[in-house]
Amino acid sequence: MTNSKGINSKLVHGAGLHDAMGAVNMPIYQSSTFAFKSAEHGAACFAGEDSGYIYTRIGNPTIDDLESAIAAIEEGYDGIAVSSGMAAVNTVYLAYLGKGKHIVCHNAVYGASRGVLESAYIRFGVEATFVDATKTEEVAAAIRPNTSLIWLETPANPTIGICDIEAISKIAHEHGIPVCVDNTFCSPILQKPLLLGADIVVHSLTKFINGHADIVGGIVIPKKKEDYLLLNSIMINFGFNMDPHQAFLVRRGMKTMAIRIKQAQENAMKVAEFLEKHPKVEWVMYPGLKSHPQYALGQKQMAGPGTMLSFELKGGLEAGRIMMNNVKFCILAVSLGGIETLIQHPASMTHSKLSAEAKKSGGITDGLVRLSVGIEEAEDIIADLSQALNKI
Repeated sequence: MTNSKGINSKLVHGAGLHDAMGAVNMPIYQSSTFAFKSAEHGAACFAGEDSGYIYTRIGNPTIDDLESAIAAIEEGYDGIAVSSGMAAVNTVYLAYLGKGKHIVCHNAVYGASRGVLESAYIRFGVEATFVDATKTEEVAAAIRPNTSLIWLETPANPTIGICDIEAISKIAHEHGIPVCVDNTFCSPILQKPLLLGADIVVHSLTKFINGHADIVGGIVIPKKKEDYLLLNSIMINFGFNMDPHQAFLVRRGMKTMAIRIKQAQENAMKVAEFLEKHPKVEWVMYPGLKSHPQYALGQKQMAGPGTMLSFELKGGLEAGRIMMNNVKFCILAVSLGGIETLIQHPASMTHSKLSAEAKKSGGITDGLVRLSVGIEEAEDIIADLSQALNKI
């Protein structure tokens, strides 16, 4: 079954790891430590000569099962599951950034991914340049002799701008610079950055891969063994590891990922078409609409337009506040990628701590609304948005 090329088969059966007791689902190995067969066995485990387990911060069968399953669908070397999406981000930052190093980062990324560079890493001598990475030439122009990492998020959060992974990776590799792509908004179902030239992929497992808004987690998937060894050592030494019960829930959730995304994506297209025609909406950003500025790139790079969209309300901040206070079916909450439709107002929520300059450069306008479309009936989602818009 592990040789199957069907995505649902891969999601259900994973990388073919089997429990020693024959359990159909990998059990939750809720143990902090593991017994050795002998002193010699323990020594071999610590020396890396035996693949036996030592301590859950270093490795655990339940976590291994999840890591292998996600790495298989991302087509990477192996996965490194961590406690949150931001733990995944910081695992990569800590591996490739340091005093005197420079990062080129997409200006429209998850607020904390940018915020931690500006508030924490700068204190340790890291330099960061934020550019509109949907324009490949801006990424190229920002590269310096000390650039050690290029960070992309595509589609971007929350502007839904699309970066050309293949073109940017080619430029980066000419300078010997690794490229990391936050693939959370697409999931491995719709986009495979490693096959497009990227070196590392990160996900917030909280979102599409788990899909049920009941855990927080993250994962890092490198293309090459040498990057895996570096990143895994960061995870172990900084204690970013995932908990076995987290891993069990994510592994269970990911089995239906393709089916969930297919349904939500169909809904998102209908919602986007409705919003694009609404008189109180200035514009809609959704990769499935031909009005999207990178529509052609999305068609080439992504297997589908996804379930995330953003739109600009006429009326700015106050219009956003009114709409948020009047949705009844859509849930007013941050996060995304679950079975339920979530709506939020970035300027006053997820990106509120960014400076006015950072918001402007990242395209975070006062009237911007982000919508994560779920698997409910599209007609119910549209009806709720319609009545809320009519209150503006």
